[in-house]
Amino acid sequence: MERSPPLLQDQDFMRAAIAQAHLAWAAGEVPVGAVVVKDGKIIAQGFNQPIASHDPTAHAEILAMRMAAQVCENYRLPGCELYVTLEPCVMCSGALMHARFSRIVFGAHDFKTGACGSVINLFKEDKLNHHAQIVAGVLAEECVQLLKDFFAERRLKQLELRTQSCQDHAPKSEN
Repeated sequence: MERSPPLLQDQDFMRAAIAQAHLAWAAGEVPVGAVVVKDGKIIAQGFNQPIASHDPTAHAEILAMRMAAQVCENYRLPGCELYVTLEPCVMCSGALMHARFSRIVFGAHDFKTGACGSVINLFKEDKLNHHAQIVAGVLAEECVQLLKDFFAERRLKQLELRTQSCQDHAPKSEN
């Protein structure tokens, strides 16, 4: 069965977001990456940086959106699409809504804080004034595996630190 060109294009842009997520991991951040696309071209990108920047708003989506607004010289970004490896949270979804994104494409669902369908879908809320198209699950397995691998590595490092700390504090035996 042949894939439609839009799906292939979505996958290509999601791969660019995944590359951004790897930059986040390399920086010690939760590996989430995002790219903003306008007229079929990437105009902005971002990856999670809240830890290093001491900024709770420094999510991949927000950083990519800020860059796109500078490129477009406008705080409104109609006709723009966001590709992000993890479903946006309420903060990011609200910002995407205010910026008037036409489409949000994400890889992994976030069943704890996802605001594009997993926990809540702000874009289907009738009382809110902007409704973007949501596309979920593009390269989901890759996006999920990236997060699983990151957290497995983090748990292993924590275990190693605890083990080392226990060894450092263990009574020394005299022979």
